[in-house]
Amino acid sequence: MAPRTALAPDPHGPGGRLQPLDDAGTPLGPPEAVPDLAAAVAAREAADRPRWVWAAADSAYAPLLPRLPDRLARCHDLRLVEPLLLAHEGRFGAPRSLGAAWSRLRGLPVPDDLPEPGLADADDGQDTLFAPDRLQLPPGADPLTAVVAVHAEQQRRIAAIADPAARQRFRLLAAAESAGALVAAEIAHDGLPWRTDVHDRLLTELLGPRPTVPGAQPRRLAELAVELQHALGAKPFNPDSHTQVLRAFAEAGIQLGSTRSWELKGIDHPAAALLIRYKELARIHVAHGWAWQDAWARGGRFRPEYVVGGVVSGRWASRGGGALQIPRILRRAVVADPGWLLVVADAAQLEPRVLAALSQDAGLARTAAGGDLYEALAVTAFQGDRDKAKLGLLGAMYGQTSGDIGPLLNTLRRRYPAAMGYVEAAARTGEDGGTVASRLGRVCPPATAAFLDLTEADTSGEAGGRTARARGRFTRNYVIQASAADWALALLAALRRRLHDLPAAGPADRPHLVFFQHDEVMVHTPANLADEVAAAVAEAAEEARRLVFGDTPVRFPLSTAVVDCYADAK
Repeated sequence: MAPRTALAPDPHGPGGRLQPLDDAGTPLGPPEAVPDLAAAVAAREAADRPRWVWAAADSAYAPLLPRLPDRLARCHDLRLVEPLLLAHEGRFGAPRSLGAAWSRLRGLPVPDDLPEPGLADADDGQDTLFAPDRLQLPPGADPLTAVVAVHAEQQRRIAAIADPAARQRFRLLAAAESAGALVAAEIAHDGLPWRTDVHDRLLTELLGPRPTVPGAQPRRLAELAVELQHALGAKPFNPDSHTQVLRAFAEAGIQLGSTRSWELKGIDHPAAALLIRYKELARIHVAHGWAWQDAWARGGRFRPEYVVGGVVSGRWASRGGGALQIPRILRRAVVADPGWLLVVADAAQLEPRVLAALSQDAGLARTAAGGDLYEALAVTAFQGDRDKAKLGLLGAMYGQTSGDIGPLLNTLRRRYPAAMGYVEAAARTGEDGGTVASRLGRVCPPATAAFLDLTEADTSGEAGGRTARARGRFTRNYVIQASAADWALALLAALRRRLHDLPAAGPADRPHLVFFQHDEVMVHTPANLADEVAAAVAEAAEEARRLVFGDTPVRFPLSTAVVDCYADAK
C-alpha cells in the first residue's frame, strides 16, 4: 500500500499520470499513465487512501470533483507548503510556484510569481499568497517529475528542522494547510445554499426596485443623496466621493477628518446619520447587490472562491464575491434545502483563549476555562467591570496604549504576568526587526529594508520610534492571530473527517462544510443528522485544541446553532 501518490493531470484531456511514493517522497514504482484520471483516483482512494501529492488543489483536485464518487481523504499541496517552508527558512517573499521550486532545485532561473487575479477580503492589505493553477514550469519540464522532486525536497526540508517538537508541529501545519485546500475546493463545488428570491426581496426592501438601466443607481440611494444635499444646504455632490463629501460638510461648517462611521456618529447633525445610512446601503449594493447575484448566486448556490492562507497570518481570503463578509441583513437568503438544516458554530472569544494557551499563564487559563471570558476577567481583576476587562485585554493583544488604558494594562501585568510577558516579548522582537511565528510555525514577514534603514538611522527620533512601535503591534498580535488560524485549520480538517464518517445513504446525502470565516464554520446537513453534526463540531474543536496546544487546561468553547436560516444562528 502506497502511503503517498503523486498526481499530474493531463492539461488537454481527462487523463493524467500517477506515481506511488514513500513518506520521504522516494518513488516506489514508475509513473502510470491513466486515460481517465478521475476513475483511477477514485479506485486508488478506495483501495489505499493515500495522501495525494499535487502542485495545487484547485488545478488538480477541483476539476476532478464533479466526476469523483466520493471525496479524497488527505493531500500534500505543494503550492501551500512551499511558502510555509520558505518563510521558516528566512526566504519570505521568494517565488513559490511549482516552477519556481523546480527551478531552484535545478539551478535554473527562478520565475517570478504571477499576481493573484481578483483577490478580495484580505486582512488590512497584507501580502497574499501566490496565484493558483499556474505551474510556471520551464519549457520541456515534465509536471509529474517536478511534483515528485519538489515534494521530496519539501519532505527533506521539513525533516531538517532541528527541534523535534517544532518539526512535529510544522508537519501538522503542512497537513492542516493542505486539508484547507481540500475544504476550499469542496465548498466552491458544493456551494452555500442561497435563495435568490429572498435576496431579491431584501434588496428591494432596502434599495427600492432593481434599476432597469444597467449601472443606474437604485432609487433609495438616489433619494438619500438628495436628502443629504438638502440637509447640508449644499449644491449637488457625489456621496461616493470622499473629497466632495468633506468639502460639502466643510461648507456647512462641519470639519471632518474622514467619512468613517465612528467619526460621523460623533457629529450632531442630521447629515451625519444620512451619510452613514447612504454608505451602508451603497456598500450592500456594490458588494452584494443584483450584479453580485448575477455573477455569484447561480443554481441556488453561492460558490465562494477561497484563497487558503491568503494573508500572512494564515487567514483565508477570497477572489471576489465577498465570501468573508456576508452582511448580517442578507443572511436571510442563506436557507437550507428542504429536509436539510444548517449547523453554524463559532468560537467564543477565540484570540484571548489562544493567548492563555500560548503563554501557559495559569491564572488566565483559569479565567478562560469556560463561559464569558471577559465577564470572568472582570470579576477577577476589574471589580466586575466587563467593559474595562475587555478593553484592557484587547489593548494588550493589539498594542493599544493611548487614553485610559495604561492602568488597565498595569492590572493585567500584575494578575497575568506570563500572558502579558508573552505578547510584550513578541512586540519587542518586532520592534527590533525580528520575526515571530505561530504555534505551529507559520513565520511572519521580516522587517523591510525601509524599516531597518529608518530605525537604524533614527534610533532616538520620533519617526523611527513610531515605525518600530507599529511593527511591534503587528508582531504582538501576529503570534495570537496566526495561532488562532492554526487552530481553525486543525478544526476544519478534524471536522471534515468526522463528517465523512457519519452514516449516510451516499455521498450526496452526507453533511458537508459550506462556509468558513476565520473562527466560524457552517455545515449543511440532512435534518436527521443535525445532532450528530453538532457533536462532531464540538469533538473537532477539542481535537484541534489538543493537536495545536497540547496539554493545556484552556478550552475553546463553540457557540453552536442548528437552524433553517443563517440569520437565525445569532
